[in-house]
Amino acid sequence: MELSDYIRILRKSWAIILVATLLGLGAAAAYSLTRTPTYESSSTVFVSTQTGGTVAELQQGSSFTQARINTYVGLVPTPIVMNPVIAELELGITAGELAQSVTASSALNSTLITILVEDPDPVRAADVANALAASLTSAVESIETPNDSDVSPVRLTRVRDAQPALSPASPNTPLNLALGTLVGLALGIGIAVLRSVLDTRVRTPRDAEQVTKAPMIGAIAYDPKAKERPLIVHADPLSPRAESFRALRTNLQFLDMGGRSSFVVTSSVPSEGKSTTTINLAIALADAGKRVALLDTDLRKPKVAEYLGIEGGAGLTDVLIGRARVGDVMLPWGGRSLYVLPAGKIPPNPSELLGSNQMKTLLDVLERDFDVVLCDAPPLLPVTDGAILARATSGAIVIVAAGRTTRHQLQGATDALETVGAKVAGIVMSMVPTRGPDSYYGGYGGGYGYGGYGGYGGYVQQDVASKAAKGRKRRGPIAQVPSSTSIEDLGFGPSVGGARVTGTQPDGGQPPLPPTRRSDQS
Repeated sequence: MELSDYIRILRKSWAIILVATLLGLGAAAAYSLTRTPTYESSSTVFVSTQTGGTVAELQQGSSFTQARINTYVGLVPTPIVMNPVIAELELGITAGELAQSVTASSALNSTLITILVEDPDPVRAADVANALAASLTSAVESIETPNDSDVSPVRLTRVRDAQPALSPASPNTPLNLALGTLVGLALGIGIAVLRSVLDTRVRTPRDAEQVTKAPMIGAIAYDPKAKERPLIVHADPLSPRAESFRALRTNLQFLDMGGRSSFVVTSSVPSEGKSTTTINLAIALADAGKRVALLDTDLRKPKVAEYLGIEGGAGLTDVLIGRARVGDVMLPWGGRSLYVLPAGKIPPNPSELLGSNQMKTLLDVLERDFDVVLCDAPPLLPVTDGAILARATSGAIVIVAAGRTTRHQLQGATDALETVGAKVAGIVMSMVPTRGPDSYYGGYGGGYGYGGYGGYGGYVQQDVASKAAKGRKRRGPIAQVPSSTSIEDLGFGPSVGGARVTGTQPDGGQPPLPPTRRSDQS
């Protein structure tokens, strides 16, 4: 992970970090407020020997006291020192209980003994410390006095008396608050990092790059009103989300697919936005003057006809089983050079139909006569339809819903394509937030709001036909493919199976025909 990743984690989990920090601060404050204040007082005694005044005697006495000093320190918590103090001050506790609040120490190479006493009462702490110093003096002199002498060679002199403390030694509230805040902050950061490590969802392009080497060719902005206007390129072509589809269109045109121009648009699992992405991309390509063939190859849960507001009773299924000709069921849409082939009736064997020779022949014909062929296919993990169809096209465009698709799902989708020998043309992230740490757009979009949208069966039923009708009113009627015109006349090449379709158009008019490709003119 890079520094930017950690910064993103901190920005994303700031609430968790803040809560953990406040909890640490609160716990420290509660601890400090509930603890009984204790005061410390200390007295110091100096240990010396009663020897002569010569240099040799002084050195000998100093060595003796330093050798014995640790022994005297060890005498402090013993009953011989404690009991006289308990009796004198009427403490009403045992020597062991008093010893728990007493600490005796001596610095290295020093003959000073410091006696420290902790007590809730500052006056009593000072009295006990002074009394212990006096009791230690008496005990040492008594122990060190020879049997044949009344004078002890060791003298303990109290050089500093204990004084009542003015402020408690514990709890140290400022220190506790600082430590509690640091512990809470560290805990919050740890939880945030652990949460990020355990989160396997694909949130950024970098997450996708860790799974697949396929290029990131587009990012579709999040739009909270996506369900109300799924055809955003048609309904609001100046919106930032529509612009993201035009950016995808540009990137798609720079892909090197070996001269082919047919793509399967699919996803790992349902509700990742593959259908709306396919349709909006097709409209964007048509707006750029490209002749686009849009095929609804999701023969399990077709959505293209519903979104575009066209009749979908007959379509791809009928063509593949020989019940209808392409010229009968492939419809121009929206006054553009966009032609739509609905799915038709749902067959019992969609995988077999999509993998048939008829499907390959149809794709070859459409690739020859259209600039781009887009196939809206089912998700890759639930069924094999998309992978089978991708093998017959120039490549698959895999839709990844930001914050929903997991790395395991994306890996499974790309593996499914590679297993059948299909090429992953690129990755498109949908539902990408425009604000926050996971934003792919940075400041792009300003005050615009974006929202997620579903794909494979992910929509609530809505009146898409009425929205398409409004688009037709603005941009001209949706032309019907005349049955009196052969498929060759439409520029689609020979009909599947070699037959021609003839008949008459109800209104006697002719629909706009796709322009001749530049390659055909050369």
